[in-house]
Amino acid sequence: AIELITERPYPWSRELWALLLDRLCGAGARLVLFDLVFNNPGDGDHAFHDALDRYRGKVVLAANFDAANAMQAIVPNDFLIPPSQMADPRVGYVNFFPDPLDLRTRAIPYTLTDRMLAGLPPDPSAEVFYSLAARGLAQLGRAQDIPRDNVAHLLRFTADEAYPPIPLYEVFDDKFWHQNFHAGAFFKDKIVIVGASAQVSHDVVDTPLGPDRPGPKLHLEAMAAAMAHQFLHMTPLWVDYILVVAAGLLAWGLIGFFRHPQTAFLLLVGVTAVYLAVIRLLYDFTGLFLLSVPVLAVFLLSGLFSLGYEFMMERLETLRTRRTLERYVSKNLVKEILDNPDSFYSSLKGVRIPATVLFSDIVGFTSLTEH
Repeated sequence: AIELITERPYPWSRELWALLLDRLCGAGARLVLFDLVFNNPGDGDHAFHDALDRYRGKVVLAANFDAANAMQAIVPNDFLIPPSQMADPRVGYVNFFPDPLDLRTRAIPYTLTDRMLAGLPPDPSAEVFYSLAARGLAQLGRAQDIPRDNVAHLLRFTADEAYPPIPLYEVFDDKFWHQNFHAGAFFKDKIVIVGASAQVSHDVVDTPLGPDRPGPKLHLEAMAAAMAHQFLHMTPLWVDYILVVAAGLLAWGLIGFFRHPQTAFLLLVGVTAVYLAVIRLLYDFTGLFLLSVPVLAVFLLSGLFSLGYEFMMERLETLRTRRTLERYVSKNLVKEILDNPDSFYSSLKGVRIPATVLFSDIVGFTSLTEH
């Protein structure tokens, strides 16, 4: 195998993949997926064909729908898999269909029909195609977990380290085979996917987690999601509209009811934190993906705008009051009234204090004032 890798550049002789299947399946691997399309005849096809037959029920090969050619299926060549390849349980398509709005992949359809690919309405007579993940599930005996509704299901993406990549040569190097893989025990009952990692292959997918997520990982994530029945679910569009409108009304209500700016601002921050916590809990425990950015944007922008408007109106009212009062009383008293309005207004109602009162009179004051 090492000689086959080093004797010429990729693509190597397909005898190498036969040796890989011997190595992995001999170590007890439960399933080997090839995220590679062997559409053209090649050197070593005979050995690879024999290995595919030898490990039938443990191997799935990739097919691809060519978007540039009217979604024509590119399948393994006739020698490896006899026609019709797309109906063979050892062949599944590897296409991902990104969201047309931002070209990011969020969901995967486990099944498709020829009419869907042609843009035609559904029909009971349509031919059904299965994805690489769906074929893998069937090979594992988990066919009941395959969603067969021809609808793309939102994936719950895993951490990058969940499926660590292994360089191909390490599987054939005896030193790595014994030290890192414990003489093959590492692969026992494992699902292994073989895919290209060179940058020239561009086998990466743009997802919400980044633009360089390897395609093989997405197939494993699709299988894991189906086996655990853990798909994400979006709220209906009408619920999204209600959440956005309710966020704006709630922000206006908070600012209108709590007139103190600091209190209102803290409430805005607190409600935002609570909503984020609810989103996270629903995501973790129910798989419900609640609308976040538009709702919080409307809530915070509405609240801050209302808070700014209230502050501006209060400043204008204070300025008008100052100018009016300064016509009749001293500036010091006006400053005291405006700086401590609660204290001043409470004093107008009367206060109880200890006091000494002096009554005095001037003898003959009345007669004096008459003159």
